[in-house]
Amino acid sequence: MTTIFIVDDHPVIVAGLRSLLEEIDEVNVAGSCGNAIDALPFLKKNPVDLVLMDINLPDISGIELCKKVKKEFPALKVIAISTFSDRGYITRMIDNGASGYLIKSASAEEIKEAIHTVMSGRLYLSLSMEQLLLHPNAAAPGMIPVLTRREKEVLGLIAAGLTNNQIADQLYISPLTVDSHRKNLLTKFGVNNTAMLIRFAVENKLV
Repeated sequence: MTTIFIVDDHPVIVAGLRSLLEEIDEVNVAGSCGNAIDALPFLKKNPVDLVLMDINLPDISGIELCKKVKKEFPALKVIAISTFSDRGYITRMIDNGASGYLIKSASAEEIKEAIHTVMSGRLYLSLSMEQLLLHPNAAAPGMIPVLTRREKEVLGLIAAGLTNNQIADQLYISPLTVDSHRKNLLTKFGVNNTAMLIRFAVENKLV
């Protein structure tokens, strides 16, 4: 059984996380708090295996709290949770001892995978976050990148369901060039496949 403690100052987020965690076998939520001041005393008095820690807290940052927690409880695992992926936040949290990084909109399956990975002694980052670290110019999920005129054209046609060959015919370019634009769009948006690309574009009214 993995005992988890949540540190987040948004009651709605905490309630959502609790609900998701309750669906995962072998997981127990020991409690939650909304700031660093309450977190440390709780951890001293209660056995906890893993902390889900918001980066933006009202008293000190989650980055600083993570450093304090790992110094005082070296064996305790920490997974950062945040609204957006940010390369700086990810690297600083990991540098201060975090074993994983999750977006607050993560699915139950993602959370389950993150917990299993971290409790197995490994680092958890989603594919999009790994890509963000490998490609600093890629946009973090939730952020809209700057697109060239041609990329906007290709994105619109991808969203319309056209194949690479059809897009190539319409724009008078080669299918290889279209494929190159498609890959660049995936990198810029920090997503893993065309379906995620289209979803992001539609949700943000880019097409």
